[in-house]
Parts: sequence; structure tokens; C-alpha cells
Amino acid sequence: MSGKKRKYQENYTVHGFTFITERDGTQKPQCFLCTKVLVNDSMKPTKLREHQEKCHPESVKYGLDIMKQKKARFHHSGTLPKLGFAATQKPMLEASYKVAYLIAKDKKPHTIGETLIKPCALEMVELVCGKEHRKEIEKIPLSNNVIQSRIHDMSVDILQQVVAELKSSPHPYSMQLDETTDVAQCSQLLVFVRYVVSSSIKEEFLFCRPLLTTTTAQDVLAIIKNFFAEQDFADWSLKLGSICTDGAPAMLGNKSGLTTLVKADAPHVHVTHCMLHRHALAAKTLPQTLKDVMSTSVQVVNFIRARATNHRLFKELCKEIGSDHEVLLYHTEVRWLSRGQVFSRLMALQVEVAMFLQEKGSDLARKFDDPEFILALAYLADIFSHLNNLNSSIQGPSRTIIDAGEKLNSFLEKLPVWIRRVECNNFANFSCLEEILQLRQVSDLPAGIKDSILTHLVTLRSSFDNYFGNEVLQHDVWIRNPFLFNMETVDDSDMAKDDLIDLRHKELLKSEFQSKDWENFGAP
Repeated sequence: MSGKKRKYQENYTVHGFTFITERDGTQKPQCFLCTKVLVNDSMKPTKLREHQEKCHPESVKYGLDIMKQKKARFHHSGTLPKLGFAATQKPMLEASYKVAYLIAKDKKPHTIGETLIKPCALEMVELVCGKEHRKEIEKIPLSNNVIQSRIHDMSVDILQQVVAELKSSPHPYSMQLDETTDVAQCSQLLVFVRYVVSSSIKEEFLFCRPLLTTTTAQDVLAIIKNFFAEQDFADWSLKLGSICTDGAPAMLGNKSGLTTLVKADAPHVHVTHCMLHRHALAAKTLPQTLKDVMSTSVQVVNFIRARATNHRLFKELCKEIGSDHEVLLYHTEVRWLSRGQVFSRLMALQVEVAMFLQEKGSDLARKFDDPEFILALAYLADIFSHLNNLNSSIQGPSRTIIDAGEKLNSFLEKLPVWIRRVECNNFANFSCLEEILQLRQVSDLPAGIKDSILTHLVTLRSSFDNYFGNEVLQHDVWIRNPFLFNMETVDDSDMAKDDLIDLRHKELLKSEFQSKDWENFGAP
């Protein structure tokens, strides 16, 4: 049986106590000097006086009138103090958000706030500023749950801002989608948007949602629709101007692809195939001789890297020799830039690799005694270095299809020049290959390797032409500079010619164009 419930008496005010009432009607004494709540059994003068003398000895000499004033201010202060919660001061709150932002930015675990950052800050402040300032730092909330809550608050706020800007933008926005698989074998849908706001073009990450079961176009579209429904953005498809995806059937299928489903609701939407995905597909063209060299190179790397003992021994060998690098790099098919980096590193460590393979008695060591293998490997390192540079130049923030088209046109125009140079035994565009030839004091390549290189360059040009048609690489010249291009290049049947003539005679706009990036020119 429960004991007798004690009731609050007004004369308890002199000891600094008021009370709170639980849902079952039980009254609990609460100190209005420190907000601490005691159990119901402590609702007796001796217990209350004991708390007062122990925690607030200076209040013992206060009179009843002063205590009543403090009690009144406490009740007037709001709900949270009455429930035992102290309001976080604004500087402490702001500091908490800033720390949470830095933790999220560096992708650190949320627990690092209370396990490392706060203890370090306390020690530094105490040593530099003294113990009094340490007490202020102790008030900053950095627990695991607090950091998680702060990051969530900031994420929600950023998303609300982006959606609000999409809704208010006077121009259609562009959307880019990518369905990928993470390290846990879970399929994730990532969506980015580009839109006009104020007087500039912005690119923002919109959302990432898991595809829990299948990854069909209907599943992807359902996730997109649910997201915009949650954001109360019903006319998202009407304001959508273009959509960019990879070349997967679920995305670009003619009958049931995502883009087909989107265009069924919004026929005005312009669909593009991601430039980076096209580049990766176009680069997958190698004659059999070079494929064999690539396969052997991967075997060499795996022989050393995939075995812990070999990896450690090879690293020590490189240290003893004083090599510029100490480890080989893995080749991963889904990491498009890894291929060129693997070949470049293997070329840089070819002597060390040959020594290590000989010590281990591997049959792969004979490959590094084969001049044709080394020459082919050098060419692969050079050509994939060029392809990596091209890939890197067409990605990143603020890159447009016009930028990518210019880079690709430049690369495609160089390929015939490189072919003619190789035919004339000029390997200036392939630095690793040229260096190997100079070291061996020869000026010409073996016929088989030379034919493979020429075949690859011709096939590469053809592959790029197939994946990047003229409609992708050719753009109206006036877009770059509507004031300096030759007006005669615009067909008279094109009604935009009238607007371009009007534009060229507006001196104010011409002055504005000179002071802005062309991407932002004409933005409201």
C-alpha cells in the first residue's frame, strides 16, 4: 500500500520551496532557488531546511518577504524552469550549433562533442583564462543527442530554404538524379537541383532516400513524388525544366524509364544523359593487346595489395630504396579515375615491383622484362591520365553543358592530331611513353604496340562521337557572348535573331554583361 501523500504548506516558502503536481495529483517540493525537485516524502520542514542550509546557506538570513519575491519571479519565469529545465543562454546555444556544424562538416561521430571537443575546450579555457571561464564553457550542451538534434535542425532549415527558393524561382529548375549502391549494398537515390534565385544560379543537394526493395522507374518516381508531397510542392513537375540522369534503363528507358514517366506528366521537360556517365562509357574501348596489359597490371596490384604480408614487405622495400611512393593503388571499376591512377603509380614503381616479384618467384615478374609490356603500360598511364583530366574538368560546381561541350570538343579535335604524331613517331603527348623510349635510346615503337595504340586512338574518337552527338557538343555561339559573335551565323528564319539584334544595341546590358559571369547574365 502507498503511504500518506504530503501536502505543500505556504510556510515552506521561507525555506525557498514551491511545488509541482504530478498527473496522479502527488505534490513534490521544488526549490525555486535552483529548480531542483525533491520527492514527496521530503515535503516536511526539516528536509526542506536541510536542503536550504546545504545548497543555499546565504538564503537562510533572507526574510519571508524576500523569499516571496523570489518565488513570484520564479513562477513568472515560464514553464521550463518549473519542470526542472534551465533555459540555455543564447551564446551557449549558438556555440552548440557551431560545434554541431563542424562535426557534421568533418563527418565525425556525434559522440565526439562530449568525449573529446568539450573536455579539450575545458582544459584549454581553464589553463588560459582561469576556472571562472571554465564554468561558462561547461554550460555548452554537446551531448550525443544534442549534436544529433542540432544537425537535424540545420538540415531541416536548409531543406526548407531550398524548397522555398524552388517555389519562388521565376524560371524552371533543373534536376539531376543518380541511383547508386553504398558499401552496405543498399540502393540510394540522390537528387540535386540547379535553379535561379535573386541574381545568381544556385546548385543544391535536395535529398537522399533509400530504395528499400526494387529500383524500377516507378519506385524512383514514387520517392520523388512523396518527397515533394511532404514539402507541399504540388506543381514540382510543372516548374521542372530539365532532368539529367545516367544511362540505366530504369532512368532512360523509352517505354518505362523514369524520364518517360516524367514526360508523360510534363511533356515540356528536357532530358539529358549525364556527361560524366557518357565519358566513362566512351573510355571503355581497348584493343585486346592493351586489355591483356591492363588485366596483368591488375593481377600485379592484387598480388601485392591483397595480401597483407606482401603489402607490408613491399612498403618496407620502397622505404629502403627511397622511392617517392610506398604503396600501389587498387583499381575499382566503379571509380572511373582509379584506372589512370593505378597505371601511373605502377609505372612510377615499376623497378620496385619487378624486384619484389622476382624475390617472391612470381611468374608476373617476367612481364616487367618484356619491353612491349612496359611500353604498353606507359601508354595506358598516359592516355588514362588525359581521360582523367578531361573527366575532372567537366565536373564540379557551376559546370554547365556548354563548359563540358567545349572541353569535349577540344579533346576530340586533339585526337586526330595525336594519331598523326604517333604515325610520325612523335610521342610528345605521351610523356611516360616518350621517357621510356628515350631511356632505351630508340625512336620507334614495335609494330604491334604502335598498331594497338593507333587502333585505340581511332576507336576512342569513334566511341566519343557515338556517345556525344552534335546536338550535345554544338551550341549556339551567341550564348557565350551575345555582343561579339557574328550575327550572320544565325539563320534568318530563327525568330531569336530579332531579340539578339535588340540586345546588342542596349548599352546598359552590355555594361552589365562585362561585369557578370555569362551564366548569371540576365538573371533577375
